[in-house]
Amino acid sequence: MQNGTDLYALDISGASFTKACGGPCTEGCVTLARIGEDAWALGDSKRPDVKPLRFTTEELDAAGIDPARFGLGA
Repeated sequence: MQNGTDLYALDISGASFTKACGGPCTEGCVTLARIGEDAWALGDSKRPDVKPLRFTTEELDAAGIDPARFGLGA
């Protein structure tokens, strides 16, 4: 399992982010990419200049974020 510090050492330049919208996506869409075996990057498609936050699978679960909603498997 990764820890929070190690997550930011991972190269995400080739990560493929997927959107999950709760509606028409007029206010912003959350994007998610798997960046490692137990690592995820969470971004905002409306603010591409902001670096994505990074989480472990356990942290995503605790926050109520289900990768399946993005078409991704945990």
